[in-house]
Amino acid sequence: MTFLNKMIPGQRAKVIGFTQDSPLVRRLRELGIGPGKSVTCVCRAPLNDPLLIRIGASRLSLRRADASLVTVEIED
Repeated sequence: MTFLNKMIPGQRAKVIGFTQDSPLVRRLRELGIGPGKSVTCVCRAPLNDPLLIRIGASRLSLRRADASLVTVEIED
């Protein structure tokens, strides 16, 4: 188990949960990031912030601090 902000481009993972409950976590759920969902790290900006992820047919750009709230399990 690791965090979404630790993923490298091309890696796939399954969302396990969140580290805390906050308005930001509720917003991430509204955007489609929730337990059981599969996410792919598409790329990172030159200074590693923000992170571009794909979840379903959507692409989302997340700050590293926001992505650190999401726990994931890397898929092989």
